[in-house]
Amino acid sequence: MHYRMSWSRKSFLVFNYIFLAALSLLCLIPFVHILAISFSSASAATGGLVKLWPVDFTTAAYEFVLRQKEFLLAFGISVERVLLGTLVNMVLTVLVAYPLSKEVRQFSMRTVYVWFFVLTMLFSGGLIPLYMTVRSLHLLDSIWALILPAAVPVYNVVLLLNFFRGLPKELEESAKIDGAGVFTIMWKIFVPLSKPAMATLTLFCAVGHWNAWFDGLIYMNQPKNYPLQSYLQTVVIARDTSFMTPEELELLMQVSDRSKSAAQIFVATFPILLVYPFLQKYFIKGIVLGSVKE
Repeated sequence: MHYRMSWSRKSFLVFNYIFLAALSLLCLIPFVHILAISFSSASAATGGLVKLWPVDFTTAAYEFVLRQKEFLLAFGISVERVLLGTLVNMVLTVLVAYPLSKEVRQFSMRTVYVWFFVLTMLFSGGLIPLYMTVRSLHLLDSIWALILPAAVPVYNVVLLLNFFRGLPKELEESAKIDGAGVFTIMWKIFVPLSKPAMATLTLFCAVGHWNAWFDGLIYMNQPKNYPLQSYLQTVVIARDTSFMTPEELELLMQVSDRSKSAAQIFVATFPILLVYPFLQKYFIKGIVLGSVKE
C-alpha cells in the first residue's frame, strides 16, 4: 500500500529537521569555540580575538598539561578508577535491583529495603562523618576511597529495578520450571535482556567517576594520588605551581588562563566522547523499553 504524505506532514518534517539542525549547531559551536581558544596564542585568547578558528596557532596549552609526569600518573589513576568503579557500581546495582524488582509475596522484606535505600537519597550523614568513616577504614590515599563511598548508586538502582519489573514474568517462571536458580535467572536472562538499561547506567557511572574531583582532594593527602580531575583542578584552577620544574614554569608563562581552561576541558572530556559512539545504539532503544518485540 502506497502512503502519500500530506502537505502538513511534509511541512512538519522540514521544520523538524531545520529545528534539530539549528539546535545541534547551538550545542556544537561552543565546543568549537573552546577548541579554537585552546590552540590560540595567549595574546589572542586574552584579547578575545578567537571565534571559531585558532588565532596564532600554538599547542602550548596542551604541552603544558601533557608534558608533566604528574598528569600521566593522574590519567592512569582516573582510568583505573573508571574501570574498577564502574564494575563495582554495575555489579552491586544488579544485585540490589533484581530482588527489589520482585513482588512482596516473592520477597517479603522488599518494602523495608526499598525505604532503606530511598532514605539514603533524601538524607546524608554529611561530609565530616563520611571522611571520618573513610579514615577509620584506612582507605585514605588509596583508590578504594574513590570507589567504595559511592559503590551503590541508588538512583541507578531505581531505574534498573523498574526496567526489570517491565520484563515478562513468564521468562522467569519458565526458567524455574527448567531448574534454573535465582542467580542463573538474574545473570543469564534478566541482565542480557536489559542491555539498553545496562549500557545507559554504565555510561552514567563511567562519566560520574571520570568527572569527579572533590573526593580526590579530600581523600588524597599526596598529589601523586590525585585522579585526573583533581590534578587539573589543582594545577589549572587553583594554580598550585609548587611542584613544577623551571621548564614547566617557563611554558606556563606562554599560555593564558583561557587557553589552559580550554585545554583542560578537552583533555577531560575527550576520553568520554570516545565512549558515546559505542553506546549510541542502546540509547535509541531507551531505558524504559522491555524485551518483547514484534
